[in-house]
Amino acid sequence: MKKLCESVGFIVFIQGVAGLLHEWTGWFRLWAVVRRMEFLSGYPVFVNIVLVVAGASVMVAADRLQE
Repeated sequence: MKKLCESVGFIVFIQGVAGLLHEWTGWFRLWAVVRRMEFLSGYPVFVNIVLVVAGASVMVAADRLQE
């Protein structure tokens, strides 16, 4: 369970970072999932920051889980 939570947190974190890089530099066009969702089209930077914070908190919370 701990490895699953760490993996999910890492994927969410990477999606947020890739989305921010895409918004600021134009790189990682294929990785940016947020830009493909129509209902989030007005808030891409905010949503990507939330993804970075959520991914980091899931990874930190996974350290508290016991094997």
